[in-house]
Amino acid sequence: MGTSESDEGGGRQFRFVRNHLMERMRNGNLVVGSYLEGQRDLAVDLGVSRDVVQKVFRRLAEEGYIETRQGKGSWVVRLPEARDAQGEPTLYDFIDRAFAESEVSLDVVSLTSESLVGHFRAQVERVEARSLTPARVTVRMMLPSESADLLYPRAPKDPKDDERVRERWRNRARVHVAEMGDYCERLRAAGVDAVLEVRRVAWTPNFKLYLFNDADALKGLYSPVEGPIRLDDGTMVRQAVDVKGVGVSLRHYVKSSGTDADSDYDDYREWFECCWNLVANRPEQD
Repeated sequence: MGTSESDEGGGRQFRFVRNHLMERMRNGNLVVGSYLEGQRDLAVDLGVSRDVVQKVFRRLAEEGYIETRQGKGSWVVRLPEARDAQGEPTLYDFIDRAFAESEVSLDVVSLTSESLVGHFRAQVERVEARSLTPARVTVRMMLPSESADLLYPRAPKDPKDDERVRERWRNRARVHVAEMGDYCERLRAAGVDAVLEVRRVAWTPNFKLYLFNDADALKGLYSPVEGPIRLDDGTMVRQAVDVKGVGVSLRHYVKSSGTDADSDYDDYREWFECCWNLVANRPEQD
């Protein structure tokens, strides 16, 4: 995957890597004091050149988020806030807004919901600390069926590797669903009427979609990339197709009001409801 001279000034690969790391800081996967993955390994995992990763690390150090010392690596020294999003809509910000309401609804379409889990956990912790007091939280997650012939992630040139890559995806999706169930249990223990429902569909999503409180939507495209995939046991599958998930740019859509013409939000709301009611199935495993 090539890089351009514009990456450090905001090229797509540069923005993706920066968004990826900022998202992990916002959702709690990286906290102050956490060491970042080595630049070479991170470049491999994200399917970009090491040069792009170096430029992102340099920028994050200049902005005061990380510190780097030769021979010791890089670690987080400051976490981003909502105002640090540089004009881009973030999942962090919209979940934060949604939980400020008494009635919280969140509808999700994704491959694994990895991006969602950390942000949801942060809101649960705020509820437990009594800084938020929603009365009801309803979450509907629409994920690919475990038996679906997914276009990605996969390693189509080697059946053995292909199955290992698919099992990695299945395991991650199961873990994230289980975590969401645990967080809803914690909400119920805190006095919130929390409901989680998961349904599976027999196709590969080409975008992630979040619908908040019947008012806002965020959508991000999954861009297939070819390269190595690191399995859960640390081994590498050298030739595989995966997608960029955490860190993808999101677009914001607002529900139409009054006599306004139909908005893209309304189209996505209708699409979600049709898929949820007509083609999605309640899985036995989840």
